Amino acid sequence: MISKKVITDNLKTLFYALIIAVFIRSLLLQPFYIPSSSMEPTLLVGDRLFVTKYSYGYSKHSFPFSPPILSKRIIFSKPKRGDVVVFKTPADNRTDYIKRLIGLPGDKIQFIDSNLYINSNEVPKSRLSKSDKIFCGNKTIDVFTFEEKLPNNRLHKSAYLKSYSFDNSDLFIVPKDHFFFLGDNRDCSKDSRFLSSVGYVHKENLVGKAQFIFFSSDKTIGSFFKFWKWNKSIRFKRFFKKII
Repeated sequence: MISKKVITDNLKTLFYALIIAVFIRSLLLQPFYIPSSSMEPTLLVGDRLFVTKYSYGYSKHSFPFSPPILSKRIIFSKPKRGDVVVFKTPADNRTDYIKRLIGLPGDKIQFIDSNLYINSNEVPKSRLSKSDKIFCGNKTIDVFTFEEKLPNNRLHKSAYLKSYSFDNSDLFIVPKDHFFFLGDNRDCSKDSRFLSSVGYVHKENLVGKAQFIFFSSDKTIGSFFKFWKWNKSIRFKRFFKKII
């Protein structure tokens, strides 16, 4: 028969383990899973990555279930243009999105003839590939892959449909204390261009900065439990890949 002391000790151990896990998840690192293709080619469906919670300071969204324990962000550190950021969507303050930071407070963002402009200056991009296939939901699309150079000289990959379906946009002026985000899969991303669902993101909604991929698997080939397909489904080359 198990003694009362053994049960009490086990419960204490579980409680302390839970406290440590919440502390790490809230203040240091949190794992995230990529469920959509909006950040291809940078992030693939099935990537699992770590996000640093301390990169931009802390708000109520740093904690599980966003409890109202902080009225404003503390120890705030301004994110840099080009960072890949996890944030809570302004529409419900609950759903986690991951996108690339393009516009800072006061910036003017616009697409003209399928080219991205920041503060009336075209963002230079060089084509890396004339023929790539990436996912858009459950279908594949034909894209051009580019390397874009942001005003702070940050380089990243982006993909555009060969037909350049997103030609022109309204002029977006980023409000104070807000940020403008885009998916790298430009023609298959719900981001700050869609004001009714995402729009400008307040600094309070920032969760953390994506740092590196620690695991990646392709579910279209097989699940994790089908070990005989691991050599094809697990993307070993993406393990510990830094996110840029």
